[in-house]
Amino acid sequence: MKISSKRRISSRGLGGVLRQQRARLYIIRRCVVMLLCYHD
Repeated sequence: MKISSKRRISSRGLGGVLRQQRARLYIIRRCVVMLLCYHD
């Protein structure tokens, strides 16, 4: 039971991290595209 509870928390934590990382990557990608367009 304890392992199951820990696993649930881990899954939620991983999901949140992935979501945050995805948002960060999107923002960075957008900035890079803007910079490239500006440079070009």
